[in-house]
Amino acid sequence: MAASPKRSSRPTPVRKAWRSLGLLGALIVLLAGINLAGVLWANGSWTPKLGLDLEGGTEIVLAPKLESGQTATADQLNQAVSIIRQRVDASGVSEAEIVTQGNNVVVSMAGKLDDETRNRIESSAKLELRAVILTSAATSTAVTGTPSPGATSTPSPGATSTPSSDATVTPTPTAAPVTIPPYVPPTPPPTDASDKAWVTADLQRRYDSFDCSTLGQATTNVAPASDPLVTCDATRTAKFLLGPVELTGEEITDATNGQVTTQTGSGTGQWAVNLVFNNKGTQTFTAVSTRLYGLTSQSPRDQFAFVLDGSVLSAPRMQGVISDGKPQITGSFTQATSQSLADQLKFGALPISFSVQSSDTVSPTLGASQLRNGLLAGLIGLILVVVYTLFQYRVLGLVTIASLAIAAVVTYLMITILSWEQGYRLSLAGIAGLIVAIGFTADSFIVYFERVRDELREGRLLVSAVEAGWKRAFRTVLASKGVNLLAAVVLYVLAVGSVKGFAYTLGLTTIIDVIIVIMFTHPMLQLLAQTRFFSSGKPASGLDPTALGAVYRGRAEFRPRTEVSEAKLATSQKEAARRQTIAERKAQAAGQNTDSEGKGK
Repeated sequence: MAASPKRSSRPTPVRKAWRSLGLLGALIVLLAGINLAGVLWANGSWTPKLGLDLEGGTEIVLAPKLESGQTATADQLNQAVSIIRQRVDASGVSEAEIVTQGNNVVVSMAGKLDDETRNRIESSAKLELRAVILTSAATSTAVTGTPSPGATSTPSPGATSTPSSDATVTPTPTAAPVTIPPYVPPTPPPTDASDKAWVTADLQRRYDSFDCSTLGQATTNVAPASDPLVTCDATRTAKFLLGPVELTGEEITDATNGQVTTQTGSGTGQWAVNLVFNNKGTQTFTAVSTRLYGLTSQSPRDQFAFVLDGSVLSAPRMQGVISDGKPQITGSFTQATSQSLADQLKFGALPISFSVQSSDTVSPTLGASQLRNGLLAGLIGLILVVVYTLFQYRVLGLVTIASLAIAAVVTYLMITILSWEQGYRLSLAGIAGLIVAIGFTADSFIVYFERVRDELREGRLLVSAVEAGWKRAFRTVLASKGVNLLAAVVLYVLAVGSVKGFAYTLGLTTIIDVIIVIMFTHPMLQLLAQTRFFSSGKPASGLDPTALGAVYRGRAEFRPRTEVSEAKLATSQKEAARRQTIAERKAQAAGQNTDSEGKGK
């Protein structure tokens, strides 16, 4: 008895289709699992967070800290708005509204602010480097760095830089203001910023009588850059008399956080903020470190202070000449606080310091009715797309509907995860981006379906038409989505506020669209092409060769005249002649010559 033949394995396109669908299913399960983990352990939610226009949020009013009689200029306020916006955007796509209002800066953000974001806004981070002339702090701390080749000296081994106070400064306003007389410079003028000649009799009395508990008042720790400053550290325990400003945060090109390491490269567990100065700052810092290193026997004049918003952040001793412009600030930092300070300094120092005048909860600017209208517009657009695809592609249109549904699930999960992980908030502009994405997504499917139809018109069977049409359509889809993604990236980089949210959702949905076309739409057509309903060209399938005018069969074969009109037959004959191979043309010419010879006889 003959052995029964083995069953043939599935065609390669079918195996690829099931593999793609399996990967897509795994991706959806993974996204759902990440969101579930966020709900259980990371304060996540199954619904996206809404923007300021739909949910409301927090409004913080920042007032400039200036000397009596001074006012902030328009350029200073505009620069402050730009820098604060960069800091806020660093925490995620929050679509914050940051504007000037009179002499103040108003920051409006959606929802309840976390401590880190609030610190980014409220800590104005106006950094100044001043030489220490007098201090009540007993410190043996030092500044560290990596001198460039050719430096005159190097830091002492094992030297560290430890601040005399915490880095984060949160002023505590008091009721009674303190009036400070203007500083009168001595005659003759001091020779450098560390010169004791800066200390006049009036300044000495002010230093002696200065009460660190008044540090949070608007004018107590404010002085022009060219004058000395009397202030304290943030803990209000150490008093300082500092020389004029020698460096500012404007000379900082980069600021990062990281753990302090020993000379052997092992970590100490202590967090630090690493600064990098520009060329001008490097030259100035080299000169400062050279001068202070020569004053090691005249402590505390060998110290210099990092002054953050008028309070001393760190006042280390100079134990070497640092000429590479890369000092390091260490102290009572955690990873979060060091990262926050590094971000504030990296995004630029504000031209003036600010204090928090008020912090209030604000109502949504639009409301539920606008949200309903936006969702209704999206629903109407979706219905129109569904109607069109069913009318144009019959049952094949169901693939478009299913693809849109899968894309909607993936998009919803991504937006929800980004809401609790990255601070993303869905505003009305973001909803508009999602609505526009419906049309862009349907466009990809239409391009693919029409390419398959073109292949059917050329006489291919459905299975080969799906594969050939995909090769042609995929290039078109990638080109189209590449343009969309480029537009979204440019808009996101150049725009601010709600427009940035529109660009973000547009770019996200564009990427998801490509994933769905590759991992769902094409695999579904590969599987449907194996079914009798679609492969036999039923009229309701949307892939009927007769309805598409597919009369050319290849090898110069045509359907009988009874099946097609004379016009379609003539068109197909021209198409057949154009597509004939050289061998077919020679055979046809030989046949015509034979017929002519027979008629001649």
